[in-house]
Amino acid sequence: MAEYNAPLRDMRFLLNEVFEADKLWASLPRLAETVDPDTADAILEEAGKIAGQVLAPLNREADEEGSKWDNGNVTAPHGFKEAYQTYSEGGWGGLGGNPEFGGMGMPKMLVGQVEEMMQGSNMSFGLAPMLTAGAALALNAHGSQELKEKYLPNMYSGQWAGAMDLTEPHCGTDLGIIRTKAEPQADGSYNITGTKIFITWGEHDMAENIIHLVLAKLPDAPAGPKGISLFLVPKFLVNEDGSLGARNQFSCGSIEKKMGIKASATCVMNFDGAKGWLVGEINKGLAAMFTMMNYERVAVGIQGIGAAENSYQNAVVYAKDRIQSRAPTGPQQPEKAADPIIVHPDVRRMLMTMRALTEGGRAFSTYASKWLDISKFSDDAEEKKHAEDMIALLTPVVKAFLTDTALESAIAGQQVFGGHGFIREWGQEQHVRDIRITQIYEGTNGIQSLDLIGRKIAANGGAFLKTYEADINAFIATCEGDAAMAEFINPLKAAMVNLNDLTQWIMAKAKDDANEIGASSVEYLQVFGYTSFAYMYAMMAKAALPKAGTEPFYDTKLATARFFIARLLPRYISLTAAVKGGAESLYMMTAEQF
Repeated sequence: MAEYNAPLRDMRFLLNEVFEADKLWASLPRLAETVDPDTADAILEEAGKIAGQVLAPLNREADEEGSKWDNGNVTAPHGFKEAYQTYSEGGWGGLGGNPEFGGMGMPKMLVGQVEEMMQGSNMSFGLAPMLTAGAALALNAHGSQELKEKYLPNMYSGQWAGAMDLTEPHCGTDLGIIRTKAEPQADGSYNITGTKIFITWGEHDMAENIIHLVLAKLPDAPAGPKGISLFLVPKFLVNEDGSLGARNQFSCGSIEKKMGIKASATCVMNFDGAKGWLVGEINKGLAAMFTMMNYERVAVGIQGIGAAENSYQNAVVYAKDRIQSRAPTGPQQPEKAADPIIVHPDVRRMLMTMRALTEGGRAFSTYASKWLDISKFSDDAEEKKHAEDMIALLTPVVKAFLTDTALESAIAGQQVFGGHGFIREWGQEQHVRDIRITQIYEGTNGIQSLDLIGRKIAANGGAFLKTYEADINAFIATCEGDAAMAEFINPLKAAMVNLNDLTQWIMAKAKDDANEIGASSVEYLQVFGYTSFAYMYAMMAKAALPKAGTEPFYDTKLATARFFIARLLPRYISLTAAVKGGAESLYMMTAEQF
């Protein structure tokens, strides 16, 4: 049976030794009294226990069982309701929440590590608290004081869950053409009517109420995205004393039969004059929703890392146990009929690729989370602006690159198992199926790529990229004269030169051909991702080198970094060549010729 052990040692290494989170937290007054290294360590330890002992054992059986729909009601798989109670009673739902309303106010750098454990042990379950946290985030940022006081405490406690309702049958990315209507009422509420699809955990039996954040348009709203408003629509209306009242006028019409995350309920939600309340300003709902979306996109990247970590752990166990053929250099275990497959170069290649991509992704998501924390908790306007620019640039890369590499890792993990990887009882094929959705939702990875090169780089003349480059150069400057770091710094420098040259090439070509941005965007994001991982591994190597030989962890980290530099970083060279192949070849055929 597949098992999951939280990668606590690597998480602590990143927080304590690479990014020195304790110094950052101490420098931010609103965090200084909230979290310290001992508190963070205790949180990681307890989260690891829940992930490994409560959630992981449910993962495969829940995938087989799935959520059940019956006349508008959804029942979660066996054990989910009890696990949700355990999760909620531990206060995990409010870990990053506003302390004014019962949250713990912890930084994203720490919350992200907890999220990885929950998603890695059981992604279908992890989606429920993830969506609740996102809905609470948007409500806290944009809701009225009355709405926050009424809903946030119970959302943080887990007594009530949350959901986000954006997509409709005729529109996904292009939300400007949504048809859901919001009719103003005399009491200040709105009647919401319309249909939403792909609503994760839009209906279930794990919490007593579900708070939906719904995008809709007023009757006189402007056309397009500028006419979208955001509304809070509870499953059960809430009385003045906080007790639950009547069932609201909406229901779950069905749940989707999916490739992966089968244990979670992906719902069609039908709103039939449901009572809702405005969140934020009229016609500015998309901006309010994007407050949540940016956090969720980082969380989706973390999801991918979590599942890939699970796949890696079980692939290693299998590779050490399964015997097949002899090592190229001769028998390693002559007393057995064959050697364990971990001796074979191709199996080593797959396992090292999985490890390098997952650990690079964990570092990169933690790095991005650092900027989220600074943007949220800093009182310095200049520092906040710098952090906001950084997270604007990095978010699409975290979402897209980490999920792309996570799928690659899971497929490699499946391949290590050979034929058994294709059989459900071994668990590896579930990771492939589950991770696949991460490349699609919260904005497909193609959309993320367009956002990166189009909005975050070309639109401002590369200003955000220059900010990122300055951060990397400042780190490189700290390594000047350190001969031991040259093997990591020199490849990073070369990758950065290439990234800058490629950026300028695309922007120059785009002046003459409007298709050039779209034609180059996916490969460009990949180049950006590998370059960023080179930066992550250089930082990790700097932290590990002085301690080499003192503990196997540091030697292993350095070996992984060297593998990444030697075998994975060079991918940017071929990706760059592909970008420079240009847009012309995409349009050599007419639509009719396809």
